[in-house]
Amino acid sequence: MRVLMPLPDHDFDVTEVAVPWRLLTDAGHEVVFATERGGTPAQADPLLLTGVLFGQLGAEDEPRRFYAQLLESAAYRAPIAWEAVESADYDGLVLPGGHAPGMRQYLGSTVVQDKVAEFWALDRPVGAICHGPLVLARAGVLSGRRTTCLPKYLERSAFYLTAWRRGRYYRTYPDYVQDEVLAAGAVFERGPVELSRRGTATDDGPAFVVTDGNYVSGRWPGDAYLFARTFEGLLS
Repeated sequence: MRVLMPLPDHDFDVTEVAVPWRLLTDAGHEVVFATERGGTPAQADPLLLTGVLFGQLGAEDEPRRFYAQLLESAAYRAPIAWEAVESADYDGLVLPGGHAPGMRQYLGSTVVQDKVAEFWALDRPVGAICHGPLVLARAGVLSGRRTTCLPKYLERSAFYLTAWRRGRYYRTYPDYVQDEVLAAGAVFERGPVELSRRGTATDDGPAFVVTDGNYVSGRWPGDAYLFARTFEGLLS
């Protein structure tokens, strides 16, 4: 299967891109990347590679290794432009998240929203994680659909913990992601409260995703492995 993954030029979440990419390609699928202008590879949020605060709150070791492998991928190094996307050419769509300021380029793009709405209408598998559901909310397709996203308690906690050092780094927009998704008419599911434990390649215990037909959503990087496996199952 051929899966599209649009990205901003910089600041996307390491885990939410690298883990789905690695698991999908290992399963034999092709992942096609798209940036605003195409041609130049996107770059992840650098703080997630080094640690947001005292070396902590960044990506785990395995997702960072996957990201290093991703940087060498031919498809990643030659993304297409958002405008060039032909929705019908893809079997699946993955909308990753991230919270740093560079994400606004992708989350707020009307071009991306229009392409996503076109793809959604095809009723093919769509996956969105963390801030990714904002794209769907802004594309006007989430009304009445079950979804999760970055929950307000988690976004608020990260902001309060780091604001003294990182300012509004964890507040991409004035409104919380959860509030905007709810305002779009979605049926939001928070999942169990989790502040630190993350799912891994071998342990889905702390992870949570919501599946509604051909749509799967996750809350944060801690759900990335379960999210990617669930999405891959929808492609079958």
